[in-house]
Amino acid sequence: MDKTDARRYNAGTDERDSRYIAQMSMYLFFFANRAVRMAIPRSNNRQRALPARRRIKNGMESHMMNPEETVECTPTTIVNKERKATMKKNTIVRLITAVLALTFVFVVTAVAEEAVTIKGIADLVPHTELIEFVTPKLAEQGIIVDLVATSADSNTNERLAVGEIDFNFFQHVPYLNSEIEANGFDLVPVGAIHVEPITAYSDKYASVEELPENPTVAIPNNVTNEYRALRILEQNGFIKLAEDTQFSLAATVTDIVEYVKPIQIIELDEFQVIPTKDEYDFYIINTNKILEAGITPNKLFSEGPDSPYANVVVARSEDAENPAILALVDALTSEETREFIREKYGDAVIPVE
Repeated sequence: MDKTDARRYNAGTDERDSRYIAQMSMYLFFFANRAVRMAIPRSNNRQRALPARRRIKNGMESHMMNPEETVECTPTTIVNKERKATMKKNTIVRLITAVLALTFVFVVTAVAEEAVTIKGIADLVPHTELIEFVTPKLAEQGIIVDLVATSADSNTNERLAVGEIDFNFFQHVPYLNSEIEANGFDLVPVGAIHVEPITAYSDKYASVEELPENPTVAIPNNVTNEYRALRILEQNGFIKLAEDTQFSLAATVTDIVEYVKPIQIIELDEFQVIPTKDEYDFYIINTNKILEAGITPNKLFSEGPDSPYANVVVARSEDAENPAILALVDALTSEETREFIREKYGDAVIPVE
């Protein structure tokens, strides 16, 4: 979807909103009309229920009670009076319902103009859960967060770049930079929220000491996460990486200069690591993928809290100062949200201080 398509999409959304307001106005007009008609008492109901002769007689009797007043009471006179009363009542009903309907339109339009909606894409855990946590607070400020998807993929940054969404929340800065370098996206990080330490897990062994000789390990093969996986293998005495990798923050198995311990490293797409985990002695993956899968494997070793891979909210550079997006970042980095992260995720997700 290019920028023109995105603008057409947004225009279509505005048109649907306008039709919705019009429909709601019609419904309100109908129901208000019915309510007002029921609320206004019909004072001449009893008279209408009587036969014409009886009504004439009652009319004559009532006027005979005041001999000073002389009124000609005929069937035509009574019918005309009833018609006038009915027309007057109907006019009042229409005026009241018209006022109510117009008031509704003005109120809904005012709310629509004041409320700001920002569309985004976020990973399910913990990203979407964090956004859901701060949604009520943002709503009080007139900001509505519309998550069009809760699973980021390889096209998420492109969808942001062309204007289909206003922000995304699933990646760290090194990954964002690799996307910008490869595709030329005009995107910027707006705020760092939390770190998901990359961790070595095993379903077969409870500790590193229990691993067999020459174990097999599966690691994600994207540029930044592969470096992170190889880095913690180095920190735990399995391999030694070329020195320049610590500056580039990028590495593959070709950058291994020494195997300190015998180990077989299998590079996989990160989405295939967990589904094929039973084929390996252990595997390395981001903690949020473990949370999303709802599994509880044994934790062997992990990245430290000083990781430079904080997950960030990303926007187009033109929206870097967008008040609604900045409000989202403020809410996600508030002390209340930090405490929520600590209580819900423990050391699997670390809030940025």
